Amino acid sequence: MAQLPHYLRSNRKRLSLSQGEVAFLLGNQGGADISRYERFAREPSLGTALALEVIFQRSASELFAGLYQKVEQEVVERAKALASRTSKSKRRIFTNIANKTLN
Repeated sequence: MAQLPHYLRSNRKRLSLSQGEVAFLLGNQGGADISRYERFAREPSLGTALALEVIFQRSASELFAGLYQKVEQEVVERAKALASRTSKSKRRIFTNIANKTLN
């Protein structure tokens, strides 16, 4: 099943927080950035993603499940390519990454 790129709005609603309150917790003045994140118009920085993890008490990979799934698949494909063309000593590392079970 395809994942949404993120679950920010549903987590904000789960905690009954306004966009302004989340923005304040992030150190921002207004909720405009939160609105952009929720509408998929902008991706937060790593620092903001980690702060959202603290606020919503969910891992970043859970909050950004769709993006995580996409990145995971890309890394697995690159690991498969490296496993097929690297030395035997490193092949095991790349094979382990490539055999990671995807969500």
